[in-house]
Amino acid sequence: MLRDALYLARKDLRQMFRRREMWLWAFLMPILFFYFIGTVTGGAYRPPAAERIGLAAPADAGFLVDAIVRRLEAQGFKVDRVEESRLARYTRRITVPPGFTASVLAGRQAVVTLTRAGGGLGADYDEIRVKRAAYSVLADLVVAAKDGDDVTPAFLEKVAAAPRTITVSVTPAGKRKIIPSGFQQAVPGTMVMFLLLVMFTTGGITLHQERTHGILLRLASTPMHRGAVAAGKWLSRFVLGLVQTAFGMMAGAVLFRVDWGPHAPAVCLLLAAYAALAAGAGMLLGNFCRTEGQVIGLGVIASNVCAMIGGCWWPAEITPLWAQRAALLLPTGWAMDGLHKLISFGDSPLSVAPHIAAMVAAAWLAGCVLARRFRFQ
Repeated sequence: MLRDALYLARKDLRQMFRRREMWLWAFLMPILFFYFIGTVTGGAYRPPAAERIGLAAPADAGFLVDAIVRRLEAQGFKVDRVEESRLARYTRRITVPPGFTASVLAGRQAVVTLTRAGGGLGADYDEIRVKRAAYSVLADLVVAAKDGDDVTPAFLEKVAAAPRTITVSVTPAGKRKIIPSGFQQAVPGTMVMFLLLVMFTTGGITLHQERTHGILLRLASTPMHRGAVAAGKWLSRFVLGLVQTAFGMMAGAVLFRVDWGPHAPAVCLLLAAYAALAAGAGMLLGNFCRTEGQVIGLGVIASNVCAMIGGCWWPAEITPLWAQRAALLLPTGWAMDGLHKLISFGDSPLSVAPHIAAMVAAAWLAGCVLARRFRFQ
């Protein structure tokens, strides 16, 4: 039985590698998607190093403006001091009234105005940081008034550098997850999506065509066992999936500098389990669909829906919690969650053992169904 399965797998692989569309979708299109999606999403999920904010202050605003600027930069802003006529180009902008320092030191009210395009949580956060910068300078002035000191730039720097009576200790509650972006997300996601797409289309269509042309019926007349035929067909598609995966990993590392993490053997094992499941799923599609159009239509729709929900198009970690749970109901979600754990989040290989076990069990279940219900005609 094993000999028959290996013989069929070898013949099947030879035929599949003769199909030009298989070369296109298994090897060329993934490279194009690596580049396009990785380039577009290069900084989509990374916070900027500094958020630019424009500040317009007249020449007589005084040194308290410099103190506010230092506080703003400590809050993560990149402050550009510009003329008021050029302020409109900034989405975040601050205006300081004339004679600002003199008014404040004289005890008169001076209003610092923050204007921001848009609203929501981002606008609220900007407002909090600007207020914090202004109020911290005001607190330094209160200290000066209490001690009877003259308010000078040197005094403000001295107060800012003094140790605080009350401090807040911040420690992480757990390991921080850096959500992958750019090629670190696009290459694994595209690999997972195209592997399923090729198994659903090329793998399913070739099986349907062999049935339509009577090739499987002729196999049924040989002494080969039904299980050997199903195993041989599955093995050829599994090997194709391994070749496609190995090519994608090498192209990602060489062309796009993808770091596959410190647990490359576990990554390979995870993707091999996914390839086994995808090969079985593609055979089920080709076995039970009645027309070639059904195989193509269902294969394309199913692979794209699974890719979208499973986190191939974007990291599942940026989606709502219900969407992250839905992703774990799909093979693409198992694969992408496991890849993120191993590559991006620094988890151990044991963390993906449930993912691998689930995919192997699902592939075995698909094989059992095919061994019993494989259709020769």
